[in-house]
Amino acid sequence: MSEQSDVLKRFIRYCEVASQSNPLTTDTVPSTPAQHVMAQTVAKDLEALGAEDIVVDTHAYVTAHWPASAGAENLPTLGFCCHLDTAWQSFGAEVHPRVVRYEGGVLGIGTDRDGREVTISPKTNPQLEHMVGFDLVTSDGTSLLGGDDKAGVAMVVSLLHRLRENPQLPHPRLAIAFVPDEEIGHGAALLDLDTFGAAYGYTIDGGPLGEFCYETFNAAEVHVQAMGLSVHTGTAKGIMINAAEALMRFHQLLPPQDRPEYTEGYDGFFYLERMQGDCEYAQADYIIRDHDQKKVEKRKQMMRDAVSYINYQLDSEVLTISVKDQYHNLADVITRPENEHLIENARVAYAAIGQEMTCIPMRGGTDGSQLSFRGFPCANLSACYYNAHGVREFVPVPELEAMVDMLQALVALYAKKSS
Repeated sequence: MSEQSDVLKRFIRYCEVASQSNPLTTDTVPSTPAQHVMAQTVAKDLEALGAEDIVVDTHAYVTAHWPASAGAENLPTLGFCCHLDTAWQSFGAEVHPRVVRYEGGVLGIGTDRDGREVTISPKTNPQLEHMVGFDLVTSDGTSLLGGDDKAGVAMVVSLLHRLRENPQLPHPRLAIAFVPDEEIGHGAALLDLDTFGAAYGYTIDGGPLGEFCYETFNAAEVHVQAMGLSVHTGTAKGIMINAAEALMRFHQLLPPQDRPEYTEGYDGFFYLERMQGDCEYAQADYIIRDHDQKKVEKRKQMMRDAVSYINYQLDSEVLTISVKDQYHNLADVITRPENEHLIENARVAYAAIGQEMTCIPMRGGTDGSQLSFRGFPCANLSACYYNAHGVREFVPVPELEAMVDMLQALVALYAKKSS
């Protein structure tokens, strides 16, 4: 294989740094100590490149600025935001990235922790038909790779490397943020936007090359608790209230067709993330997702009504429910006339590298979902990962490298006074 590009080398090195977040320890930010290690790793790279105003705070937020090219000093600052954490749904430590040449057919990438072969197939990833001859970055099968979102992190840092090596390349002042706990819905809530100083920008946390997102789900999290009454099973008649069974009854009242595995496109869903408990106490944690906020509100009410119904059946206040909004649909902000340049400039930058932009209704959210409503409008660009949140995740090297070219074209557009 030929010498590795700057972005590929950075990506592999970042993937080797374990930095999963943890949805069960959200009382602290970051939710895991490992994210501090990733934050320091990226900060050292920024320092080596000569970035300005580098700050690593106690919550593992990394922020920095990059000065404008000559003639663009008075233009608005453009921001980029990526997240440092990786998904919690699969093994994420230790990570052993590898670069493999895809020659067609089913690709074996290694074995999982139980010794079973792990493969990536064109049947589940038809995009592979267009990647014959590509180098792909994968894990060895024992963990996820972490392309979500370390590919995005590597792209931004590699862009800065290119701007340092080629100071004549046009660009406005850039504000850079690498943030923790995106995978558990933190949403960059602690990013100081005044100090960050960007007028608008982009998250880089999307899928295949050319993918662009200005629509996301609206999101809420729901916690249902059950308090039962335990007595000896031999004398339980008319006395026992089984908390775990009460939760099972509740779950059965939610429409099964509205689960993630049966939905696509603009379909919303209820997702049971976890359930635990026994006769005396049980808890179920859900997320609600829908692109239409009115439908989210209907889903919330359906769950409240289900709680009331089960309590009525049991003639006792066994179930309680708490509901919290997490983020809202990006489209409400990005489609405002003053922000439409984020869409059109992305389209032009993709075209500059010969790639047609494809707008998708993202079936999830990004840090931008919250940041946009806090006054930093930011749409979402490709990070070029496939099969995120699992051991079959992969990133095509040509796409990884092409996105650095796209970012170069994008910042050049914002160096024009007409932007």
